[in-house]
Amino acid sequence: MSMIRCCFEPVEMPEFLDSFVKKCTEGCCCGCCSALRPRYKRLVDNIFPVNPEDGLVKSNMEKLTFYSLRSPEKLDRIGEYLYQRASKDINRKRYKFVEIAMEAMDLLLMACHAQILNLFVESFLRMVQKLMEDVNPTLQIMATNSFVRFANIEEDTPSYHRRYDFFISKFSSMCYGNNDDLELRDSIRMAGIKGLQGVIRKTVSDDLVENIWEKQHMEKIVPSLLYNMQSSSGSKIVDQEATPSTPPVLAEAVLRELVSRASFGHIRAVLKPLLMHLDNHKLWVPNRFAIDTFRIVMISIQPQYSYTVVETLMSHLDQNLASSPKTRTSLAVVLSKIIAIAAGESVGPSALDIINNLLTHLKTSVSTQHESTPEETQYQEALINALGEFANHHPDYQKIEIMLFIMNTVPDPSKKNKGDQLLQNILLKSLLKVGTQYRTVSFEKAFPVSFLQPLLKMARASSVAIRVIVMQIFQQLLDRHQNQHLLNMISVTNYPTLTVEQASRSDILFTHKHGSNILQAILDGMSQENHMEVLKLSYNTAGLMVVEMACSETVQEFLLFVLSVQQVAVAEVELSPKHRCNLHSIAISILILIGRCTGIGPLVEYAEKVIQARTEDAPYLLPPLLDNEKPAPSTLNTNQPHLMIDKLAVAECLQQAGLEHNRVQTGTPYSLNQTDMSAHRHSWVDTSAPRNSIVDANYDAESVSSSPGVQKRSLPVDFNFESMKRVLAEPTEANKREAREKQAAIGRTFRETAFEDLVRRTEPQHDVLQNKLNEIFNSLSAERQINCGNQLMTAAGATVVDGANSKMNQQRPIYENNFPELFFY
Repeated sequence: MSMIRCCFEPVEMPEFLDSFVKKCTEGCCCGCCSALRPRYKRLVDNIFPVNPEDGLVKSNMEKLTFYSLRSPEKLDRIGEYLYQRASKDINRKRYKFVEIAMEAMDLLLMACHAQILNLFVESFLRMVQKLMEDVNPTLQIMATNSFVRFANIEEDTPSYHRRYDFFISKFSSMCYGNNDDLELRDSIRMAGIKGLQGVIRKTVSDDLVENIWEKQHMEKIVPSLLYNMQSSSGSKIVDQEATPSTPPVLAEAVLRELVSRASFGHIRAVLKPLLMHLDNHKLWVPNRFAIDTFRIVMISIQPQYSYTVVETLMSHLDQNLASSPKTRTSLAVVLSKIIAIAAGESVGPSALDIINNLLTHLKTSVSTQHESTPEETQYQEALINALGEFANHHPDYQKIEIMLFIMNTVPDPSKKNKGDQLLQNILLKSLLKVGTQYRTVSFEKAFPVSFLQPLLKMARASSVAIRVIVMQIFQQLLDRHQNQHLLNMISVTNYPTLTVEQASRSDILFTHKHGSNILQAILDGMSQENHMEVLKLSYNTAGLMVVEMACSETVQEFLLFVLSVQQVAVAEVELSPKHRCNLHSIAISILILIGRCTGIGPLVEYAEKVIQARTEDAPYLLPPLLDNEKPAPSTLNTNQPHLMIDKLAVAECLQQAGLEHNRVQTGTPYSLNQTDMSAHRHSWVDTSAPRNSIVDANYDAESVSSSPGVQKRSLPVDFNFESMKRVLAEPTEANKREAREKQAAIGRTFRETAFEDLVRRTEPQHDVLQNKLNEIFNSLSAERQINCGNQLMTAAGATVVDGANSKMNQQRPIYENNFPELFFY
C-alpha cells in the first residue's frame, strides 16, 4: 500500500485507492495529479521543456543529478523511466525529446560513481539499442557517441550477463553505410568504426566479460575495418595524438589497436578474417593494399608474436598452391615485405622452421613446374627474396646455420635429371641470397667443413648454371674488402684501387687446411669447357683468394695452382685451342697478381718478362679471353720455354726473396678430378695427410687413368669397422710420396752441398753434446773425491780389517758401488 501524508502523520492508503492513484497519475495529462507521482518521476519530467527546441532544462537536470547521487538505489528506476519516455517519443517521431532523454542519460552516466554504475547501465544500453534500431541516422550517430563515452568509463566490477552481440553487428553494418550524401555516409561510417573501437576497449581488457575474440565477432569487426581502409590511396602513419578525421584513417587506427591488444592465442583470430577478406575481394593482385595491411599488422603486433603472422601467411600460401601463379607471387611478395620485421624476434627452432617452410614452397614449385614460365619464375624469385630478407636480419652466426641448412637440402650433384638440376639451381640461388647478406670476418667460421665439402662438390657439377652460382657464393664469402668488382676483368695490368691487407694467422691456417681443396675445385670447374662466364668467375674467385690469403707462408699453394692451370692447358688433349689460350691467360694473370699482392719483387719481374715475351710472340696467350666470336689461333707456341711459366724459375724467384721454395720446386701440381665429384684434396678425417693429398673412398678406372702416377685404392667389399680401421692405418700414397720427396731432398743435399757446409751444420750439435758429457763426467769425479775423503776420516779409529775393506772400497770405481737395500724401489 502507498502512504498518504496528511498534516500530522502518514495514513495508510487502501489497496483500491493505491491502484486508483497510480492509474490517475499515469493517465493524467493535465498535471493535476502530479503531486501523487514518485519524486524521481517528477524530477525526470521536469528536465523536459514545454518546447523541445529549448533543449534540456539545466537547472532541473542538476536537481535530478543531485537526487540520483543522494539516492543511488533510485538509479535503476530513473533509467527505466527515461527509457520508457524515450520509447514513446520514438514511436511518436518526437525526436527532439528523444535527444533530450539521451542527453540526460549521458549526464547521469558521467555523474555516477563506478560502484553504483551497474544499477544504471542496463537501462542505458537498452536506451542506446532502442535509438540504434531506428532508421534515423541522426539517432544512430547520437547513440553511438553515447556508447563510446560509456566504453571509456572503467568499471570496478564486471557484469557477467552483459552481452554486446547486437552492438557488434550494428556497428559493423554502419561501417558499410552507402548513403547518397557523402558527408552523411562518412559520418555514419565514422560512427560505426568508433562504436567498434568502443566495444573493443570495453571487452578486450576484461576476461570475465564476453569474449570479443570469438570467430563470429572477428568475422564482423575485421572486414568492416578493412572495407573502410580500402578507400584509402595508401597506408598512412596514424598520429596517436591527432583525432582521425576520415573513415580510412580511423579504421587503420582501430585495426592497430585491435592487433596490439591481441595475445598469442588471439592473433590468429584476427589474421584469418583478414586473409579471407583479401581472398574474397581479390586484393592480392595487385598487392599494394595487402602489403600495407600486413605492415600495419606487423608494426602493431607485440614483437614476440610477430613470427606467428609469418607462419599464418605461409600456411595460407599452402592453401593457395592451386591458385594462379600471379596470386602466389603476390602472396610471396607480401611475405618478403614483412618477413624482415619478424626476423628479429625469431631465434632457434622458429627461425629454421620458417626457412624450412620457404624451402618447401620452393621445392613444391619446382616439382609441380612442367615447363618454365615467367609467372612461376617470378614466384620462385619472390620466395628467394623472402628468404634473403629473413636471413638479413639475423646475426652472422645464424646466417651460417641457415646457409648450412639450405646446403643440406640441395640434391646431390650426381643426379642428372632435369628436375633435380632445376631444384639445385633454385636452392643455390637461395643460398647465394643469404650469402650476399653475410659479412665475413673469419674464413674458418664462414666455411665450416660441413658446409664447404658439399659446396665443393657442387663446384664440380656438370651444369654450367650451377657452377656459376657456386662461384658467386664463394666470391660473396671470400670478398672482405669489396674487391670483387675490380677482379671481374681479367688483366695482367695493375689494379690501382685493389685493397690488400696482411693475412691473419687464422687465414693462413685456413689456407693450409682448405685452400688446396678450393683451388682444386676451381681448376676442375674451369677445365670442363670453354665457357666465358665460368672462366671469368673462376679467375675472380681465385683472385679473391690470392688477395685475401696470399702471404709468404701460403704463396707456394697459389703458385702450384698457377702451374696446375698451365699444366692442364698444355697436357689435356681434349681442350679446344681457344680453351687452352684462355687457361694460359688466366695462369699468367694470377701469377702477376700473386707477385703484386705478396710484394715479391723477383716474381713480379719474372711474370713481366713472360708477359713481354708473349706480347711479342704469342699475344693470344694473354688477356682478354678468346670468346666464340674471335678466331682461334692457327698454331700454339706452347712448346717454346720462354713463353711458359717455368717451375724452377718461379722457385728461384722465391729463393731470391728469401722464402721457402722446396714445395714449388719438388711438389706435384694439381691434377684434374672431374669424374669423381666426391674427391677432395685434404680430408678432415685424416688430419695427418699433407695439404696437397687426395683422399677418396670411391675411385674408378676412369679417374685412375686421368691421374697418371697416382695409385688409388678402394675400400674392401666388407665395409665394416675393422676394414675401415685397416684402411686408415695403411699409409696413403700421398704420405709415401712425401716421404720419398724428403728422402730425395736429403740425399741431394749431401750429394750437392760442399763438405765445409756439412761440417758447419753438424759442428754446433757435436759441441753441445761434448760439452754436456764433459760436465757430467766432471760432476762424477768431484763426487768421487768427496766420498773418498769421508771414508778416510771414518777409518781412523777402525780395526785393520776394516781399514783393508775401506781401502778396497776406495779403489773400486764408482759405477761398481752397490746401493744399500734401503734405497731400492
